[in-house]
Amino acid sequence: MHSWTRRARLGALVALLLPVPLAAFAQSGLKVSLSAHRVAVDPRGKEAFQPAAEAKPGEVVEYRAAYRNPGQAPLREVLATLPIPQGTEYVARTARPAPSLASLDGRTFEPLPLRRKVRLANGQEVVREVPPSEYRHLRWTLGSIAAGQAETVRARVRVTPLAIAAATR
Repeated sequence: MHSWTRRARLGALVALLLPVPLAAFAQSGLKVSLSAHRVAVDPRGKEAFQPAAEAKPGEVVEYRAAYRNPGQAPLREVLATLPIPQGTEYVARTARPAPSLASLDGRTFEPLPLRRKVRLANGQEVVREVPPSEYRHLRWTLGSIAAGQAETVRARVRVTPLAIAAATR
């Protein structure tokens, strides 16, 4: 295998595994498991999912984060946060369950779709939607998770060609 191919695959794999640290900030007693699945669509439009150990530019990956309460008491005010890995772009309207929040910086979260003020060439200020490709984190307010129960959040990203370009340098 060519070294650039190995580096490209390694770059895509690293991009897919970046959300793993989300388990590190799990709330007291809350267990988090993350999985990544490549989304393939057959000619009839039916979706199929395969484990995503690696992905190529243009492929869509669905992240699923399961938040489980193994304890004896309910967990309250649970927030689920899913980073969008570098080298990928959030696919609009794929965050489930709705409603969800998004962030450009990981600190400030607002309802989807994100909007910002833009100054036009004539000096006029208007509000425009932020392209989903700029989203860096998604968040869900799960509320309470009862003892022994779980909640799952999911969102899709598309692997960008930039991940390959960066990996080959």
